[in-house]
Amino acid sequence: MRALLCALVVSAVTAAGAGVSAQVLDFESLDGWTDDDHAEALAVFRQTCDRLEGPEWAPLCRFAAEASPDPAAAREFFELFFKPVQIGDPPALFTGYYEPELEGSPVRTGRFRWPIYARPPELQDGTIWRTRAEIDAGLLDGRGLEIAWLDDPVEVFFLQVQGSGRIRMPDGKVIRVGYAAKNGHPYVSVGRELVKRGLMRLEDASAQSIRDWVRRNPGQGQAMLGLNPSYVFFRKIPTLAADKGPIGAMGRSITPLRTVAVDPVYTPLGAPVWVEKDGRLPLRRLFVAQDTGGAIKGMQRADIYYGTGSRAGDLAGDVKDGGRMMVLLPIERAFAMLPEN
Repeated sequence: MRALLCALVVSAVTAAGAGVSAQVLDFESLDGWTDDDHAEALAVFRQTCDRLEGPEWAPLCRFAAEASPDPAAAREFFELFFKPVQIGDPPALFTGYYEPELEGSPVRTGRFRWPIYARPPELQDGTIWRTRAEIDAGLLDGRGLEIAWLDDPVEVFFLQVQGSGRIRMPDGKVIRVGYAAKNGHPYVSVGRELVKRGLMRLEDASAQSIRDWVRRNPGQGQAMLGLNPSYVFFRKIPTLAADKGPIGAMGRSITPLRTVAVDPVYTPLGAPVWVEKDGRLPLRRLFVAQDTGGAIKGMQRADIYYGTGSRAGDLAGDVKDGGRMMVLLPIERAFAMLPEN
């Protein structure tokens, strides 16, 4: 979704000696491990297992395909073939994301005046292109790149943050849109800028509070959104079934409360990830790293996918919690993460 579809898997750093601390743990040390539904997690792991690269993964994927759907057998599968590895030092930072459901139009109208764009053909992967401010000023007007028009520029901005969405047209038809490309500029957190300028307290910063502030201060708010030069372009996904989640970085649908977006520099895409999230609604559950995001950087960093619609958005928008995360790696690869004595 918010992910770059440029690579299916990026291997984690292979040794703590490269500036990364790693600790191999036992499953007994994972808080709540025995209480999770491992069969549900295994089903999600299978969905992208064939996209994992490296000789150590192929046999595990074969075993995963043949494993019993029984929860006890699924738990045994993970315990037999993996080791939990804590990469980096807690506390982790967990945030949440979701798939918005928005009202829109295929053409510009008096109500629907703010476009979301398809990828410009001259935009090349890995290059830095024009800024958000330039695009919002009308750079792409008249080129026929508009996929849909929305009724709120704030929702356009947050749709780009989420990276995917469902847009209901006036005739009731719903189109699915997903990430196509970005302009190459680094992501700048609007919430962090609001806090830095004394316009919002750190403890109050959330997706909803930022939305509310921008809407209460339309002129200053649009300028604040423009401080984030990063801009996301979309594509229609006409074949995606209504009961399927949006497409993640591995080219497959993602699953609520089983998919996390990670930094693939440290966490291999497709690997199981054990999450111990604290906060108001704590989580102890096995996820799969199936997505990435422009703001998801670092070793102990994950974005939890909460699902589709306003309820999921309310849950995701409030998440800014600590805890710790462990990636489950094949046993040989796990011990290869340790520094040589």
